[in-house]
Amino acid sequence: MSKSRKLHLLITQQEEATRHSPAPQQENEDEDEIVEEQCHVNFAGFPGGAEAFEMAAKFCYGVKVDLSPSNVAALRCAGEFLEMTEEYSEDNLVSKTERFLSQHVLKSLKDSIKTLKTCDGLMPMAEMLGITQRCIDSVVSRASSADPALFGWPVSDATSASKQVLWNGIDGAGRRKAGSGAGDSWFEDLALLRLPLFKRLILAMRTAELSPEIIETCVMYYAKKYIPGVSRSNRKPLPSSSSVASEVEQKELLETVVSNLPLEKSSKPATATRFLFGLLRTANILNASEACRDALEKKIGFQLEEATLDDLLVPSYSYLNETLYDVDCVERILSHFLEGFEARSAEEAATRSPALMLVGKLIDGYLSEIASDANLKPEKFYSFAISLPDEARLFDDGLYRAVDVYLKAHPWVSEEEREKICGLLDCQKLTLEACTHAAQNERLPLRAVVQVLFFEQLQLRHAIAGTLMAAEAAAEPGRQSAALEREAENGGEEGLGIEHVQERNGTWRVAVRENQVLRLDMDSMRTRVHQLERECSSMKRVIAKFDKSSGGGGGGGGGVAGGWRVSLGRKFGCKFKTQVCDSHESAAVDTRKGRQQHHPHHE
Repeated sequence: MSKSRKLHLLITQQEEATRHSPAPQQENEDEDEIVEEQCHVNFAGFPGGAEAFEMAAKFCYGVKVDLSPSNVAALRCAGEFLEMTEEYSEDNLVSKTERFLSQHVLKSLKDSIKTLKTCDGLMPMAEMLGITQRCIDSVVSRASSADPALFGWPVSDATSASKQVLWNGIDGAGRRKAGSGAGDSWFEDLALLRLPLFKRLILAMRTAELSPEIIETCVMYYAKKYIPGVSRSNRKPLPSSSSVASEVEQKELLETVVSNLPLEKSSKPATATRFLFGLLRTANILNASEACRDALEKKIGFQLEEATLDDLLVPSYSYLNETLYDVDCVERILSHFLEGFEARSAEEAATRSPALMLVGKLIDGYLSEIASDANLKPEKFYSFAISLPDEARLFDDGLYRAVDVYLKAHPWVSEEEREKICGLLDCQKLTLEACTHAAQNERLPLRAVVQVLFFEQLQLRHAIAGTLMAAEAAAEPGRQSAALEREAENGGEEGLGIEHVQERNGTWRVAVRENQVLRLDMDSMRTRVHQLERECSSMKRVIAKFDKSSGGGGGGGGGVAGGWRVSLGRKFGCKFKTQVCDSHESAAVDTRKGRQQHHPHHE
């Protein structure tokens, strides 16, 4: 009663009520005996429950109560409920808890988060007293001024430890580990908040325009703790029953996390991209809203060059999709990347972007992976492959491999669709290895094989032209040497001139020898071009005969379809093999020696 105005009023009222009510007469009652009166006070909805009341009672009796970030909010609310103010009694509970809040809790980032967590069970009193908002403001202000080096992602960064510099012979990796743990721990504490408080905190961070890196790291920690299956590399069981259990709660949490992800590119895009693909898989499983999935796809599209082939292999969870992997999803992600790339390239005016080249290689690998799916329609394969711009591929070997795998897995595709799919290839961008394989690939249409041989001729012509230019450049030092020799003979310092001329003569002799070698190479290339021209014209005659012989026949298409290859094999001494192109293996088969041995009269 000496510390709490509310207890004083309640007990006094009960005493007065007891005094005015008639008390039963007791026999043989001594007049000097003191009758003990019992008082019963019930508190409904006491903030903090029995534990907080017990601590407040101990404070009233002078027992030392250790204030901490975990109990200060409950004691502050208990003091307010019991009216333990400074006006009623000096050095009371309200003033003590307020002083501890302002001088200790709100000056520490971790302590503010711990106190904020306890506010969840103290509503609405904690909200009315402003404890919740003050803790949120403290977290936002402290997080904005914290060391950016401590904003670690929830993954181990083994490479950074090797970059620590020794100071006085002491390895800095230990300091880094301790600092990283201190930085990570407040993110882990933040992940203990319940969803309503977490949403308020993230909203306050966004309103205060905190760094997107901080917001994204907070969201990542929270999602990895409560959404199962987000991290494929670290699938640990959820710690306790406090984790999100129902599918509805998981969906709400997922949509909250996605809606609070910054649109900017992540500071650690490789880690963030892997995390975003994990969220996307979970969104598909939980059947999240279209807005949620679209936001994830856009975010991934902004940093698609950081993805791996394993990331792109998103399983198809809908019964509407016939394919094993969700090709439509990856196609939308690619379109978002290309939209962002076009906007960036318009500002930067770059000729060939490394990011675009990485995405081109990634998509070609993805095409090769999904090409073996028997349910993948030819038009879907074609539209996906053609969506990449030409400058995304330096060479078309990866695309050729995908086309070859698709034709092998879909032998029933019509000839017209085969020619359309092979039209994706730019024969001028095929390497020699891919050209060699394509020329022997019986799955390709005849038109594609002829194009490959034709562009091989063009490549040789360009090589000859380059040889001629190199020969002219090699002859130029010889002419300069002759001119210098004439100048040395006419006058000047004779000794120095003779040495200079001798040096120039040596260079001239080397250039002459190189010129002779280049001319020999040029002659051999010219001979090869003539051979190819004769072969090409012979192939045209064979094709013409084939068209005439098969023009009137309706059946027997299968036998005729393989006949032209047999005739070409007899004509040019080359054997067509059936195999899948792999640009990482040596698949070149040299058949030109056979042609020269069997047909020497062509020379």
